[in-house]
Amino acid sequence: MDREGKRLLPACPLFDGLEPAVVKEMLVCLEPRMNQYKKSDTIAFAGEAFDSIGILLKGEARVIKETAAGHRSMMAVVRPGGLFGEIVVFSSNAVWPATVIAQEECQVLFIPRRKLVEQCERSCAWHRVLIQNMLRIISEKAMMLNKKVEYLSIKSMRGKLSTFFLEQHKKSGAATFRLPMKRNELADFLNVSRPSMSREMARMRDEGLIDFHLETVRIIDVERLMETAE
Repeated sequence: MDREGKRLLPACPLFDGLEPAVVKEMLVCLEPRMNQYKKSDTIAFAGEAFDSIGILLKGEARVIKETAAGHRSMMAVVRPGGLFGEIVVFSSNAVWPATVIAQEECQVLFIPRRKLVEQCERSCAWHRVLIQNMLRIISEKAMMLNKKVEYLSIKSMRGKLSTFFLEQHKKSGAATFRLPMKRNELADFLNVSRPSMSREMARMRDEGLIDFHLETVRIIDVERLMETAE
């Protein structure tokens, strides 16, 4: 693991509340493995046997769900310090639920599933903290997936965009905010086409609801935006 990986690892939500020195000690017990991936490499295939969660130390990856008809939907974007595979850790159906693809050169640390769910052989004091963090992460992921289902239930493109912008407005507490993902990633998240989404955003700007530049959005008329979100 390079210096950047060692710096990012303690910041990973799995190790929340643990000192960097403790995280370093944990790695001896957790027996992780390190893998390198090139751009467009598949890090994990949906349906394959699951034996480890992944922590991205370098690069960017997408979590993709594909239907039987071949339609792909982006479930999440994983950036340095982010996890993938955590939703399956305590499941009896130990297969990858989605495909993970490297968007650029990636470095991934894999921690064996058994090291997370079984009793620590050394009775390490940090193991309980690790389990608590994992349960919190899974709970937050379930809430995020539930939110994605809500977006899928919204019929109109404008309704999806208005709802998303209002939520970001609420989180930031400001009328101007940066989108938490790139424009093409937002289209995948909302399950809409990028060109159609861009056209709708342009219409919303022309009508005086919002303004935007790259990933920065400014809400001009909150009340009208709330009306279109209903």
